[in-house]
Amino acid sequence: MAYVVTENCIGCKYTDCVSVCPVDCFREGPNMLVIDPDECIDCGVCEPSCPANAIMADIQPGSAQWQAPNREYAALWPRIVAAKDPLPTADALNGKARKFNEHFLPQPAQPSARPEQV
Repeated sequence: MAYVVTENCIGCKYTDCVSVCPVDCFREGPNMLVIDPDECIDCGVCEPSCPANAIMADIQPGSAQWQAPNREYAALWPRIVAAKDPLPTADALNGKARKFNEHFLPQPAQPSARPEQV
């Protein structure tokens, strides 16, 4: 059993959950997070920490459709271990329905650009 990140994370990417995860099982995409189900220990501390209510146990109703995307993208996206600011679109998209088809970006998150050395 594991937890899954659901549609409401898309466009928000609050990372409060990352800072409380004891096993660093979150992966970061360009506009959402996912949970690696092979690393999640089902402790549940991430669920109440998510301001967007975008995390649920994989046994809850509605979680089944998010199990495959979490597994798939956890294998592709890099691990995130520290909290970051939410996306600028977070407040506007938090709670908006049907974000997957309109806003989901499957590419890996790009590392932050470093300023050029002078």
